[in-house]
Amino acid sequence: MSWVKVNGIDIHYVEAGAGQPLVFLHGNSSCGEAWFQQFEAFRGRFRCIAYDSVNHGHSANSPRDEDEPDRVDELEGFLAALGIERPILAGNSMGGNTALRWATRHPGDARALIISGAGVRPAAEAMPAAPRPLDLERLYIPFGNSFTPQFEAEQPDMHARYYRIRSTATRIEALRHPRRASAKTAAERGGMIDAVKRVTSPIQIITGDLDTALDAAQALHDLRPDARYAQMPGAPHNAYWEVAREWNAVASAFLDSVVASPAAR
Repeated sequence: MSWVKVNGIDIHYVEAGAGQPLVFLHGNSSCGEAWFQQFEAFRGRFRCIAYDSVNHGHSANSPRDEDEPDRVDELEGFLAALGIERPILAGNSMGGNTALRWATRHPGDARALIISGAGVRPAAEAMPAAPRPLDLERLYIPFGNSFTPQFEAEQPDMHARYYRIRSTATRIEALRHPRRASAKTAAERGGMIDAVKRVTSPIQIITGDLDTALDAAQALHDLRPDARYAQMPGAPHNAYWEVAREWNAVASAFLDSVVASPAAR
């Protein structure tokens, strides 16, 4: 287990492998350890890194009376702290949005982008609704329809593991006392439809046809028809966890093309 200070906040991360950095960005209320199936698949080829965003996992909480720190500022600080200049970024849901926003600030600096369970929406719909404070008696954080009922029935251990790894003291505290998104975050997310047109890094979009962000993923592809697009039948929002083998196969084929391309180096 490793920690690093990023913009004054203690950030936890996990790392395995060597070579080209492949940085995984988790979704809302998740954590870096949720990418363990991707670490198993890619650690032999890449330096796999995943960190817990502030107010998540084993990282520190931000002050309750302040806006939540901007997650792209956090990503920039994390990459700088580890000396990473040209990463591959793979993000799911909130992490996918973070990777996209980072790329609009650094249009060609990513070796590649894998955007999963995320995309773009009109400004009025770009920010999710503020969460209600978590019930003080709740020990495990719910995750709505991020998985299919079949997954819970057929793989109950994997389903329960996701409950447990996300329900850390840090995340429970943050949901009992929700922070507001900063004005900077809201403004950037509201302008993504125009901003993503500036990105020159190769993009792979991954979505399930049961994904709650399917419309956003399709809108991103409409704006960026040059991007690769994979829509997985029967896959939910957290496809990277529920159908990891299929998700990894799509990501691997994309990364093979990127690594092999001199223009992407």
